[in-house]
Amino acid sequence: MSRESEIFSIIIKAIQDKKGENIVSLDLRQIPEAVADFFVICEANSNTQVRAIADYVEHQVQEHLGEEPYKHEGFTAQQWILVDYVNVVVHVFQPETRQFYSLEDMWSDAERMEHNENN
Repeated sequence: MSRESEIFSIIIKAIQDKKGENIVSLDLRQIPEAVADFFVICEANSNTQVRAIADYVEHQVQEHLGEEPYKHEGFTAQQWILVDYVNVVVHVFQPETRQFYSLEDMWSDAERMEHNENN
């Protein structure tokens, strides 16, 4: 398994463990102007849960792979937290914020995969 695949799998599992909802990944590798290979997008119903998911993603990737994010943003407002691992970028949204920014529509050319617990 490649390092990128490992990070991707750990991120999805961490989001599921913290009960993130509507988990979707976008494969951006075929889009020349894309800033990453993958986006992982999910939502949470409160500021506390948005923060908990983002924190847990960082903790799990650090624990399993020893890797820190390149950067993260949004921990102050906690409406949308971005955790950037360069090739894989995690977006944890509150539902209204996710709908407003509509990343899935913006990157509609990307291959989309849903990652709900029963998948």
